Amino acid sequence: MSAREQILFWSLATASFLLLLILFQGILLPFIVGLAVAYFLDPFVDYFERLGLPRAIGASMVLGGAGLIVIVLLLLVVPLLKAQFSSMAEGLTFVILDLQRGYPKVLDNLREIVDEQVVIEGKRALLGASSTFINWFLSLLGGAWRSGAGLINILGLVVMTPVVAWYLLRDWDRLVTRIDSWLPREHRSVIREQASLINDALASFVRGQATVCLIMAVIYAVLLELVGLNYGLVVGLIAGVTAFIPYVGAAIGFVLSTALAYGQFGELGPVILVAAIFFVGQLIEGNILTPKLVGGRVGLHAVWIVFSLLAGGSLFGFVGMLLAVPVAAVIGVLARFLLKRYLESAMYQGRPADPPDSNQ
Repeated sequence: MSAREQILFWSLATASFLLLLILFQGILLPFIVGLAVAYFLDPFVDYFERLGLPRAIGASMVLGGAGLIVIVLLLLVVPLLKAQFSSMAEGLTFVILDLQRGYPKVLDNLREIVDEQVVIEGKRALLGASSTFINWFLSLLGGAWRSGAGLINILGLVVMTPVVAWYLLRDWDRLVTRIDSWLPREHRSVIREQASLINDALASFVRGQATVCLIMAVIYAVLLELVGLNYGLVVGLIAGVTAFIPYVGAAIGFVLSTALAYGQFGELGPVILVAAIFFVGQLIEGNILTPKLVGGRVGLHAVWIVFSLLAGGSLFGFVGMLLAVPVAAVIGVLARFLLKRYLESAMYQGRPADPPDSNQ
C-alpha cells in the first residue's frame, strides 16, 4: 500500500468515526462509561486471573466490589452533601447581595483617585466580559447536558453501564488479541509501539489524576472544615473533583471559598487564610502529587487537556468531554511520532538519507 493510499485509508477511517459519533452520540454514553470502567478495572481482573480464577468470575467480583463501594459512599455522603449544597446556595445568594451593596462604595473610592470616565468604561468592559463568559459557560454545560444525560434515561444508564463493563472485562484480552491480529503485517511493530505509548499515557493520566483528585478533595475539605468555613466539605469536594481539569479545580474552589468566607466572617483575616489554603494546595498538587502519581511520561500538557475538554464538549456535548482525554492522548502520541519521523527525514535534514555501508 502506497503512502497516498495509507493517507486516504486513515482519513476515511477518521471521517467514519466522527460521522458515527455524530449520528449516535445520543446513545453512546453508557457504552463509553462502561468502556472507561472496564479500562480502569482491567488490572484488578488480570490479578485475579493470575491467581487462577476465570475472567468471568474475576470480572464479577471486581465489578461487584466497585459497585458496592460506590453505593456505600453514596448512602453515606449524598445526604450530607445535599443538605450542604442547599444551604450553600442560600449562603451564596446573601454573599452576592452583600457584594452588590458594597460595590457602590468601591466605585466611590475609585472615583477619588481615577477619572470617572475610566471607571465607567472599566465597569462596562467588566460587565460585558463577565456576561460573555457566563453565557458561554452556561451554553457549554447546557449543550453537554442536552447531548448527554438529557437524552438518555438515567435508569437506563445505570443499568447498561455495568452490563457493558462486565462483558468488556470478561473479553478484554480476547478483544485485544483480535484487534492485534487485524494490524497490517508490515507496520505491526510500529503500531504496537505507538499503542503502548498511548496506553501508558492514558493509564498514567486517568488513574494518576483520579488519585490526585481524591487526595486534593480530602485536603481541601479537611482544611476548610478546620478553619470553620461553612460548607467546607462541599467546596473541598467540588475543588477536588474539578481538579481533573488543570487549574480549574483550584480556581473554582478559591472563588467559592473566599466568597463564602467573606459572607460568613466579614473580616479580611479569615478570607486570606482560606485563600492561602488553595495557594498551598496548588503547590502540593503541582510540585508533589502530580509529578509522583501522574508522572512525566504522560505527555499531555495542561493547556492541551483544557483545550481538548472544551472542544469535545462544544462539538459532541458530554460524550465529547468523556472522549476528549483519550483522543488528546492519541493525537499527542501520533504527533510526536510524526515529528520524530520528520526530524529524521531528508526534508528536515536538507540532504539525502545516508546510503547503507557496503562494508557491513
